[in-house]
Amino acid sequence: MMKPESHLFYQSSQRRPVLDQARGVYMWDVDGKRYLDGSSGAMVCNIGHSNPHVLDAMRRQMEKSTFGYRLHFETEASEALAARTAALCPAGMNKVFFVSGGSEAVESAIKLARQHALAVGQGARWKVISRAPSYHGCTLGALSITGYAPLTDPFAPMMRAMPKIPAPRAYLGGLDPADPATGAHYAAMLEAEILAQGPDTVLAFIVEPVGGASTGALVPPAGYMQAVQEICRRYGVLLILDEVMTGAGRTGRFLALEHWGLSPDIVVLSKGFAAGYVPLGAIVARDDLVGAVLEGGGFLHGFTYAGNPLACAAGAAVIDEIARQGLVQNAQVMGAALRARLDGLAARHPVIGDVRGQGLLLAFELMADPVTKAPLPARLNAHQRLVDIAFELGLIVYSRRTRNGLEGDHIMVCPPLIVSEQHLDEMTETLDMALARLRDDLALAEMG
Repeated sequence: MMKPESHLFYQSSQRRPVLDQARGVYMWDVDGKRYLDGSSGAMVCNIGHSNPHVLDAMRRQMEKSTFGYRLHFETEASEALAARTAALCPAGMNKVFFVSGGSEAVESAIKLARQHALAVGQGARWKVISRAPSYHGCTLGALSITGYAPLTDPFAPMMRAMPKIPAPRAYLGGLDPADPATGAHYAAMLEAEILAQGPDTVLAFIVEPVGGASTGALVPPAGYMQAVQEICRRYGVLLILDEVMTGAGRTGRFLALEHWGLSPDIVVLSKGFAAGYVPLGAIVARDDLVGAVLEGGGFLHGFTYAGNPLACAAGAAVIDEIARQGLVQNAQVMGAALRARLDGLAARHPVIGDVRGQGLLLAFELMADPVTKAPLPARLNAHQRLVDIAFELGLIVYSRRTRNGLEGDHIMVCPPLIVSEQHLDEMTETLDMALARLRDDLALAEMG
């Protein structure tokens, strides 16, 4: 039966199944086909779908109010979530600004950083250093600090490009990620870039503690995160941690910064922060940083739905569920179990050249040669082909390209934090079948 014409448009004209319902780690389309959500959507649905406690909290808030403009009212829901969020961040980070998503949060973070520089008489600081590859959002401001050619190149004439340093992809450089010398090697690139740009002009360094979709769950080499924090402090550069994907328990800590004992200036949150129940994001900043901005005339920035009480009630309920169900601990345990299964797949399927990640933020990279790390030919579009095969088999995974978005196919395997061993077995079996079919497809493509 032909679907009626869609009035929506996204990345392409390709039509997708119509979603009917979702429960826990599973989703069903209107034809009754079941899918295991092996990527939490876009690494969003950390507590799974249709959690009754979150839905009840949303209903209670809806009976009170669904909107209150932040310049007219404070709301109990937003104040409560701000306090809960600050308590989960490092000491001295008690100021929270709510937004509706990750791109808005990154935009807010870099604007706050700039206004702080002006407030303290350092107006020459405006450059935000980031990494390549990286992804920090789709607004023009967030794209200017993103290093992912397919997404940034079309808009380059409209943006002021910001300086980039290489992401610490030790596996491609033939370096040992467990060696502190490797971490020092890559961190030194940040210091060199600050000096090249002129330290008095550099405003901030923004980085994902564990890489997201642009680098495929890249875990930094030993000592790297501590070293970049020290370098930022040495030159008066603000450290912004983009925890849009890593936050809310995904890596086996509520915030990934806890793995290294970091104390940044600003933390950026979204995705798992409200787990897909409503659009919500936040930035959390040092008290003194925000204080200087407010004393200097206020934060000249904002969004209509910032601090929406319904969104904040949902966010607080998500945090409750993460604690109630012990999902941070489950991400550690199930993450280790899933990593072992992915390593087993790599042993059976030579097309997998690298497996990496932290907690339940995991990925594997497809390669033509796992020894030389040569990528598969980009024309084969292997990452999308594997996603399509898995989807046909009832498993949802997520893919991108590791090498500046142009080549180097990787697959993100990041199920909700509620997964069990049984779910992991189902995922692994399906991936095994999908990889076997991909192998056959690649062989046919080579023959052709």
